[in-house]
Amino acid sequence: MTNKLPKFLDKHKICIICEGNEEYEYLNRLKELKVWNEQYDISLVNANGNGNIPARYQDRYQNGTYEVVLVFCDTEKKPHEQYVDIKRKINEFHGVDNAADEVVIFANPCTMQIIIKHWTDENIKSLAKKVNAPLIEKYTGVENYKGRTDQIKKVMECVTVENYVDMCQRVKGLDLDDAVTGNSNIGKYLDVFQRDDCGWIQEINIRVEFDK
Repeated sequence: MTNKLPKFLDKHKICIICEGNEEYEYLNRLKELKVWNEQYDISLVNANGNGNIPARYQDRYQNGTYEVVLVFCDTEKKPHEQYVDIKRKINEFHGVDNAADEVVIFANPCTMQIIIKHWTDENIKSLAKKVNAPLIEKYTGVENYKGRTDQIKKVMECVTVENYVDMCQRVKGLDLDDAVTGNSNIGKYLDVFQRDDCGWIQEINIRVEFDK
């Protein structure tokens, strides 16, 4: 009796351009936990700063390796100049007014807004790590959080399959308006990453390639 081959031989290749270390390590932790559908082969790119995102996005989109390319970044503080610039450059690259709305996963004001949802409904209201440090310590035990590599890794060790489910429920309740503090659209992307139906990939590509 021969062994059956794996169900998914050709996985759907997805690339996510991550703004920096927090975004990269967080999504990498979720990959390690295998919380997403096994048919997706998700590659992560650390842009090492939001100024590098548009070029990384264009490069990965043009090389044709991936079926869809996404971006994961902060909105940062008002007036969100760099974030708005990222969206503008993606729109100009595609020649479609709202292309960035299809491919940019945002957290307002920062990615810790999403990460903290693994443990609490509390919202992050500030970019200042000094302000957020007590909340992070309360739920992860990491003291005086400053975003150092070792601290990020310790926070990620507290992210589990069990509290991932809790986080998904919490982020579903967030509003999709990227101009409002406390919001994120990550919920809709986590939802499709878990689906068997991969039609969402084609839908995104149609929207970024053809004007609405």
